[in-house]
This record gives sequence, C-alpha cells and structure tokens, in this order.
Amino acid sequence: MALIFLLLISMLAIVASQHAMLQERMAGSLRNAQQARMSAETALRGAEYKLWSMAGRPGARLHCLENAISQDGCVIYRSYGAPYAANGDVTRFQSVPGWIRGIGVAYKGPAHRGYTNNAQYPTAELAEDPVYIIEDLGSERSPGVSGLRESGNTGPNNGEQAGVHIYRITARATGGHANVVSVVQSTFDAPAAR
Repeated sequence: MALIFLLLISMLAIVASQHAMLQERMAGSLRNAQQARMSAETALRGAEYKLWSMAGRPGARLHCLENAISQDGCVIYRSYGAPYAANGDVTRFQSVPGWIRGIGVAYKGPAHRGYTNNAQYPTAELAEDPVYIIEDLGSERSPGVSGLRESGNTGPNNGEQAGVHIYRITARATGGHANVVSVVQSTFDAPAAR
C-alpha cells in the first residue's frame, strides 16, 4: 500500500514539475518578446530624434539614395525601385521573420555603447543591437485656405505656408535570444528644409 501511495505521489510530483517548467519557458518567451518590442521602439524613437534634431540644424541632412540604402540608413521611396522589389533590401527588412544582417543602421543608444554587452545588467542584454532604416517619402505643404494652416495665424511660420518632410521609419530588434524578432514602423514628419 505504501508503494502505491509513493508511486502516486511521485507521478504527481513529475506532473507538477513539468507544469512549472512549462510556465517558466512561457514567462521567458514573453520576456524576450517584450524585450524585442521595447528595443525596437527605442530604435524607432532614436531615429525620430535624429530626424527632428537634423531639421533644426541648417545644412544638416540625410544622404538618401534612390536605388540603395545609404550609410545613414536612408532610401528615397520609389515603389518601382530595386530596394522595393520582391527580394529588395527594404522589402526584406520589413517582412523577413528572422534576424537580418547587413541592412540598416545599428542603433547604439544615446551613450553609443550598444545593448549587447551590459556588465551591470547582464539579464538586460540583447542578442543584437536594434537596427533601423528611414524611407524619404518627400515633402508636403499644408493646404492654403485663406492664409490659415495647421499651426494657425500666430505660429512661427506666420505669413508662409508651413511645410513638412515625411519619413517612414522601420526598426527591427531582438530580445535576449536572436530567434525573437520584433519589427515596428512609424511615419514621422519633420519641418521641411527651406
């Protein structure tokens, strides 16, 4: 009788330990997914800040190319261009499920140290630094309806048409494991250069 009870208790212990391991794996996967999403959002905001700060400096601009992604991660949007073909760099960057090397600019953060080596917080390390590309969608002027525009009559461009330059930013990032990849995208408008 004691052996039967021992067998039943052993079976219950094995089932409970398997359930605990499954819960631990699920929690780890969720953490990796959240880490990938947050690091992709960080790269996205970093690229937006780069665009915004460049708009405030005269003569500062991205070096966007039409048929390739430039060193600073910029490409001029042309739906018929080589980067947008079925196997083009932009198409692959936006749609391939796994990690891609060699496309885009690595975002290393405001301190320029990166996110893959953190001795102070080793559990916060990423498998890869997040990367981004910027697509130049062109300039747009606000519609001029009797001198009024989005910024109103008292805005900084009083008496002129306010213009914006539109960009689409795509960022990719991993979590603590390279198999977990998150891709996020935003459309960003910066003041147009005059």
